Amino acid sequence: MRDDHPDPQHEWLDGEAGPVVRPYTLTGGRVRPAVEGFDLVAFVLADPAADLDEHPRLHPEHRRLVELARRPVPVAELAARLDLALGVVRVLLGDLLAGGLVSVHEPRRAAILPDDNILKAVVSGLRAL
Repeated sequence: MRDDHPDPQHEWLDGEAGPVVRPYTLTGGRVRPAVEGFDLVAFVLADPAADLDEHPRLHPEHRRLVELARRPVPVAELAARLDLALGVVRVLLGDLLAGGLVSVHEPRRAAILPDDNILKAVVSGLRAL
């Protein structure tokens, strides 16, 4: 029988703590995605031909990510919509990417970064306001 009150040694847990172990189980204990480098602002897009019925071992969170990514959506927004930690979402997206269910489109990197002196001048100008 389950006792609704936490053990005295676990007084920091309460009914509002939510699923404590769930993110760990979602990722199978992994903390890094199968594919590195998911930028926060990278766009995720589900493969329109992706058939989720062919992947019966996917967690509901995997399926929800694919559904949300039917239109391009940033990684950070996916984490917010699923109310999951960004690291967990990155691991789940790595699974989906490895399975060919989604594609990730990284933002372009700036070819020429501004000079440090220009940035310092901008900061000084803003402080003067």
